[in-house]
Amino acid sequence: MGNMGFLSIDVTTIIGTLLNTLILFLVIRKFLFGRVNAILEERQKYVETTYEEADNAKAEAAALEEEYTKKLQTAKEESAEIVRNATQKANIRSEEIISAAKTEAAGIISKANEDIEREKKHALNQIKDEISDIAIAVATKVVEKEISEKDNEKLISDFIANVGEL
Repeated sequence: MGNMGFLSIDVTTIIGTLLNTLILFLVIRKFLFGRVNAILEERQKYVETTYEEADNAKAEAAALEEEYTKKLQTAKEESAEIVRNATQKANIRSEEIISAAKTEAAGIISKANEDIEREKKHALNQIKDEISDIAIAVATKVVEKEISEKDNEKLISDFIANVGEL
């Protein structure tokens, strides 16, 4: 194999190259891979920590949203209760005012009826007094003169006419 010197395989060169590669690998592994692996592990931990923080923040946001929703619902219920109580108090107060007004109106009507009845009795008493005065006047005239039947009828007619005017 004389002409093929440039394609010849030298075992010592191959072994030397393999040994050089092995030594280079061991040196790189000893000095470089440790640092690279440490950086990669640090990056991995950073990414995992970031994901955990994001998940925690997301869970906290969901809890806050639920708490906010509950507080909002509670506030709505409280405001509805306040409105119901205010409406109920207003209705009760309205009924009290109406009842007081009805009582006052009944009192006014009762007093007016009593006043009317009193005035009616007063007017009747006045009429009776006037009739008595007329009767006395007629009796006085009758006693003062002796009357004929014609005069008697005239006095009775006058008496009836005067009573009718009253």
